[in-house]
Amino acid sequence: MKKYLEILKKCPLFYQIEDENLLRMLGCLDAKVETFDKKYTIFAEGYPAKYIGIVLSGSVQVVQVDYYGNRSILSILNASQVFAEAFACAEVCSLPVSVVANDPCEVMLIDCSHVLHTCSNHCDFHQQLIFNLMKDMASKTIMFHQRIEVTSKRTTREKLMAYLALQAKEHDSNSFDIPFDRQELADYLEVDRSGLSAEIGKMKKEGMIETQKNHFRLL
Repeated sequence: MKKYLEILKKCPLFYQIEDENLLRMLGCLDAKVETFDKKYTIFAEGYPAKYIGIVLSGSVQVVQVDYYGNRSILSILNASQVFAEAFACAEVCSLPVSVVANDPCEVMLIDCSHVLHTCSNHCDFHQQLIFNLMKDMASKTIMFHQRIEVTSKRTTREKLMAYLALQAKEHDSNSFDIPFDRQELADYLEVDRSGLSAEIGKMKKEGMIETQKNHFRLL
């Protein structure tokens, strides 16, 4: 586990936990590391929620597919970020989302029961872990509300501009890269890809934006 220490130190789940304690904790949590190919479904919708995942390398997408097969990307998570923690803590019997490898990745899996219940060693840093978990879930709730703010807009243009404005604020710049290709952006915004491409073309002609692949500049 030592090879992943620098990544895990950046993980919000292990905030303010010393290196030595972190390595001990991983043993208590019975953490395991698995490798997944691109597009592999790590957690499938409908499966019981049991594990908390931590991205160690590469990235993953949290996606949802409706009854008609329409796919929505809820989030993309990169190295050191946590996923599925809320569902695992709630002990839901059926996951409402899937987690898919966005590219080849390594993921640490931790049985949530080991997090919520202290081990026989009574590690004094376990309470910090639980506090970090609650803080991380609260942060995810804020991000979820931001996405609702975007997808609740009426038109494709309004959704796109709301998303780009949030990205500009996050990057503190009017020029930035987004983590999506065109199809993924359409899935995130919950719009048709051809309609999105047409709207982007119109906005470029109107002098509202400049874009090259996943790079955007607000004018």
